[in-house]
Amino acid sequence: MKKLILLLIACLSLSVAVSCSNDQEKTGNMPEMVDVNLSVKPNPGEPNKPLIFEARVTQGKEKINDAEVTFEIWRSKAANHEKITVKHTEDGVYRLEKTFQQEGTYYIISHVTARDMHNMPMKEFTVGKPSEKEDSTTDHTMDSMNMDDKKN
Repeated sequence: MKKLILLLIACLSLSVAVSCSNDQEKTGNMPEMVDVNLSVKPNPGEPNKPLIFEARVTQGKEKINDAEVTFEIWRSKAANHEKITVKHTEDGVYRLEKTFQQEGTYYIISHVTARDMHNMPMKEFTVGKPSEKEDSTTDHTMDSMNMDDKKN
C-alpha cells in the first residue's frame, strides 16, 4: 500500500512539474517583429537625377545591422523587375542611390530578412510625369517575375 501511495505521489508531482513547464513556454516572451521603414527621396523625382531609397530596419528600439536586404524596383506594367542587393550603411539603414531615365510611375519592394523574420513593405513613387498605375490584383513577389540580378 505504501508503494502504491508513493507511486501515486510521484506521478502527481511529475504531472505538476510538466504542466508548469508548459505554462512557462506558452507565456514566454515572443520576440518583437522586425520593422522596416521604407522611404523614397525625393518623391516625385526627376528623370536623370538620383533618387535615394532607404530601408531602416529595427526590432523594438534596436537597430539591425546584419539584415539581408534586397530592393526590387520596376516601372508600372513592366514585366521585368530589377533586383538589387543592398549593404548596410549605418545604424540599421540600408541605402541605394539610383537614377531613372524614363518618366512614369514606379514601385519598390524592400525584401528584408533578419532574425528569422521576413518583412517586405512596398512603396509607389513617380519619376517626372506619372504613368498608368498597376492593378491592385497584380502579384508582386520575386518568385513570380522575370528579374535581372544586380549586386552593390
